Amino acid sequence: MSHLLIWRGEGRWNVSFTVHGGEKDPVLFTGPLRLNLDPQDLYSDQDIWSALDHTHIRQFVESLPDLLQSDCGEGGTNFSVGQRQLFCMSRTLLKKSKILVLDEATAAVDMATDDLIQQTIRSELKDCTVLTIAHRLNTVMDYDRILVLDNGCVCEFDTPSSLLQQPDSIFYNMAKAAGLIS
Repeated sequence: MSHLLIWRGEGRWNVSFTVHGGEKDPVLFTGPLRLNLDPQDLYSDQDIWSALDHTHIRQFVESLPDLLQSDCGEGGTNFSVGQRQLFCMSRTLLKKSKILVLDEATAAVDMATDDLIQQTIRSELKDCTVLTIAHRLNTVMDYDRILVLDNGCVCEFDTPSSLLQQPDSIFYNMAKAAGLIS
């Protein structure tokens, strides 16, 4: 599985992608959950349940009175941000995307949901290139490559282990400030 971290510091650098991916504020549309997961009606219920299982939210959906036909509410307001993010991850699994862009996808979720999303990325997206803009460095410490940008310029690009062996590197100092290394 290929991963890449793009670090955005202090709002000075912004990135825009045309590739659909996980966003900081995941949105669901008014209507049934099933329609939100499979808007083009391409997948069987079995495929959808499998995706929900792999994203660790199947049990929650099974607790809903109308299961996959449960109404999402306007913008998905019937669900928490974390649940909406897991539903979006389920949609990604159904699509079998080759490239996934996560723009601070776990910024607004609790640590437990963040962990579920990271587990899904590691176990279910092995054949997918994942581009991650992250604010929590612990979520990318095992990625294949780290790209550090400052003021829109590439400052560092290497494996996390290599960057962590360089006390003068920006990534090393960010990891130290985050309490990930001593």
